[in-house]
Amino acid sequence: MHITTDSPYETTREDVRIPLPDGTRLYARVWRPVTEEPVPALLEYLPYRLGDWTAPRDAQRHPWYAGHGYASVRVDVRGHGNSEGLPGDEYDATELDDGVAVIHWLAQQEWCSGRVGMFGISWGGFNSLQLAALAPEPLKAVVTVCSTDDRYDNDVHYMGGSVLAVDMHAWAATMLAFVSRPPDPAQVGDAWKDMWLERLEAVDPFIHTWLAHQTRDDYWKHGSVCEDYGSIRANVLAVGGWHDPYRDTVLRLVEHLDPSRVRGLIGPWSHQYPDRGLPPGPAIGFLQETLRWWDQHLKGKETGVMNEPLLRSWISGSHPPATVYDTLPGRWVGDARWPSENVSPIAYALAGGERIVDSPQQTGVDAGRFFPFGNEADLPPDQRDEDAKSVSFEFPVEGAPIEILGRPRVKLRLRMDVPRGQAVARLCDVAPDGSSTLVTRGVLNLATRHGRDRAEDWTPGATEDVAFELNAIGHTFPPGHRIRLAVSSSYWPWIWPQAGSAGFVLDADGSLVELPVRRHTEDPAITFGEPEQAEPLGVVFPATLDEQRPERLVVRDVAKGEWRQEVDPRYGGTRLYPDGLEFTEDALETYTIQERDPLSARTRSDWRIRLHRPDTGWDAEVETRSEITADEHDFLTFNEVVCKDGGEIVFHRTWEKRIPRTAG
Repeated sequence: MHITTDSPYETTREDVRIPLPDGTRLYARVWRPVTEEPVPALLEYLPYRLGDWTAPRDAQRHPWYAGHGYASVRVDVRGHGNSEGLPGDEYDATELDDGVAVIHWLAQQEWCSGRVGMFGISWGGFNSLQLAALAPEPLKAVVTVCSTDDRYDNDVHYMGGSVLAVDMHAWAATMLAFVSRPPDPAQVGDAWKDMWLERLEAVDPFIHTWLAHQTRDDYWKHGSVCEDYGSIRANVLAVGGWHDPYRDTVLRLVEHLDPSRVRGLIGPWSHQYPDRGLPPGPAIGFLQETLRWWDQHLKGKETGVMNEPLLRSWISGSHPPATVYDTLPGRWVGDARWPSENVSPIAYALAGGERIVDSPQQTGVDAGRFFPFGNEADLPPDQRDEDAKSVSFEFPVEGAPIEILGRPRVKLRLRMDVPRGQAVARLCDVAPDGSSTLVTRGVLNLATRHGRDRAEDWTPGATEDVAFELNAIGHTFPPGHRIRLAVSSSYWPWIWPQAGSAGFVLDADGSLVELPVRRHTEDPAITFGEPEQAEPLGVVFPATLDEQRPERLVVRDVAKGEWRQEVDPRYGGTRLYPDGLEFTEDALETYTIQERDPLSARTRSDWRIRLHRPDTGWDAEVETRSEITADEHDFLTFNEVVCKDGGEIVFHRTWEKRIPRTAG
């Protein structure tokens, strides 16, 4: 990692309050180059607290952009961090309206040229696309990283129409803890406590809304730019990683947006900016790459960025299974259009007659993390145990390597004797020693087989053909290896089990898997610079006793037939900031299920957060507990928030709800 200290411009930093039409003020931090000339503005707009939680990451990129001739601005969403107002649902109309107002405010500043770009990862990437779809006139360019165009079927809530137990629960619980954090009196003064209590009174756990909408309805269509790609008029650089759950969005954007205004980039990365050097690599000079985008579209410089292939992709070489990789083998390829003329669907017919698929409920304990962040236990380990709980089909790789790029697809002929169930397909790379590396996977809630907008029971005893895509991937299967398709009827804790699910019969002779095979081409060299960043903030991460806890622990109670998975998400832990703030964060997620009882599924998440300034005596604490269980008819949710000021409880609330199981 190269720390840039010789940027073209000296920089300044200023904290400001951006006024909204209703009088609410959003907290913002502005880094600017020292120059008399107006410059374009770059906006990153998040609820994750620029004053502490994202401050180390912000310091890597915003000052770097300022040093290269841009006003780089980080803004906290209404009701979060030190911004005024009350928190709302994710990406709600108020958040987007506020974002449009911020863009216009930036464009009107005397130091701004009137042209605005927007960037972000995850939430910030989401609302970058959503604001681009609203088309405020000053917004000319967007860099969206690890984001989605489809809030229903490519986010943390549902996958293939199935409830994503692992992140429907975990992210709702995380946001409950996050939204319950107080403003910092060092920034807002004595009003911090009144602001905090007012926010807490407005909190409603996200899980209530998310579980209440189990099919693709108007709630999910809001903010899903796939509903109208033509509404986006800004230039879009879409970026993803093969170990990020949102990578399919990059392929859809380069397919559906005007090719004169979009470029796609997919690397081997996890849910991180590609310059941060977190596993898996290789990392790239991402800030320099985005500077080419900004210079082209905000300053009118010819940088050659639009001469790049429409889609630049990393195709991973075969690699043994592991839960973390510093770097992966592979190569960069470029495709001038998408779908690519270099990629052809090749069907592999399954065979073997009727096969019973009735997986034990713990199938999926080796799925890995839904959102890999570059931690040591993020990625799926050897899949042999999972494969043994599935029905598998194998295809030898002979002669030449088989290189795939895109979304594999399965067509399965199924017979099921119960109204509800789900099918899970995993594609694995099996080495000569028998080790099985997960390549990609897909899920179908069989109730949504005719469309994600409705749930239709299966007629017991009936046979139907169903088809669904697996997540996109770039991978090479070498000669001597085998391509394995593994089909299961459960996948816990990723997928919440259907009530009464009893598996299904798979007619292999009427089924197939279709691979997007890319012919081997001699692609022009695709290269990137070494990663550059601004000087680090100087945050200290002291070792704590919590770090001795396993990151991912699986416990089997043999007598009860029960499996428990404990996960420490390790978002950042304890941090000491240069301004004296001590930020302590601890979380534990627990997923429990019995081998043959789909109604035994239970999730729990516990969070503890403390913000402490020893110099002033400020000491605020947040504790939350979130649980989900289900019976045959309803999901049962429990949430609790306890907040303390100086050790004294100032807020305590619990929520208990029953939410009908309409499709999940």
